[in-house]
Amino acid sequence: MLGRMDIGFGLPVAGGWATPENVVTVARHAEELGYRTLWSFQRLLVPEGKRLAPTYHSVLDPVVALAFAAGTTERIGLGTAIVNAPFTAPAVLGQQLATLDVLSRGRLLAGLGLGWIPGEFTAAGVAFERRGARFEEYLRCLDAVWGPDPVAFEGEFYHVEPSSVLPKPVQRPRPPVLIGGDAPRALERAGRLADGWISRSTFDLTKLRPAVDAVRTAAEKAGRDPDALRFVCRGVVVVGERTGPLTGTLEQVKADFPALEEQGITEVFVDLNFDPAVGAIGSDAAAGLRHALTVLDALAPEAGGAGGQLGGAPEKTLRDPGHWTS
Repeated sequence: MLGRMDIGFGLPVAGGWATPENVVTVARHAEELGYRTLWSFQRLLVPEGKRLAPTYHSVLDPVVALAFAAGTTERIGLGTAIVNAPFTAPAVLGQQLATLDVLSRGRLLAGLGLGWIPGEFTAAGVAFERRGARFEEYLRCLDAVWGPDPVAFEGEFYHVEPSSVLPKPVQRPRPPVLIGGDAPRALERAGRLADGWISRSTFDLTKLRPAVDAVRTAAEKAGRDPDALRFVCRGVVVVGERTGPLTGTLEQVKADFPALEEQGITEVFVDLNFDPAVGAIGSDAAAGLRHALTVLDALAPEAGGAGGQLGGAPEKTLRDPGHWTS
């Protein structure tokens, strides 16, 4: 049945509109309107001579930005889409994310990925080679860090001596872990190991179904319930000329949402950071905020659709601190 897809919103984290005032205003307004989640993303650096979209040239740290938004909101979820996990040791990122989960009273969704720019791996002091194997071990170590004490982990890439590792996340046994990437191996990994999948900014939104099905198939083969997984679409919204899904007028953009849900997407988050007029370094902060408020109002959940869902679906509530349930 359609009308159960959650709607989130991308925080102002890129370029000229990523100001403290804009983060606070967007976070509060999204929560007031009933959006389900706020999202950030990571870009560590842009190597000289490498052509990347303007959005990537100045990006706030994803965990710090969400922590800042957490302090000015009460209910809305807080997601990373994504953090490149190999750039920090699992014990370090595990403590950062657990701290955010504690301080936000269990609102974290941890979107993690491999990373893809060799220069970022060099700057982080991590080998680019075998990053897939490293990432799978990383996820196992992260589960150990968030699990019962004493924590002990011995792997090829990571080692944690028997230790007490506190604080633990509020959400048990862990915050939802979502995996980015759309290579066949990444989709298989998401179904086998994670709690869901996140599409990238340049993904063809008319071809989400094969990716969703690949994740679901991998979950079934691993003996997991595919219906328990989350499928999150980064919705790069550009208001103006109609060039594809989520572009054109705001009415056209909103009319595209059901087609995403029909492909198995459980949440779409509206992201203006990838519109060069908003997310580039030289963009005007005040103009970006005005545009964001207009978009927030226009694409807000329907009246009666509590919890950031389309079409008045039953609200999701917090059963225990931080546990999302229908």
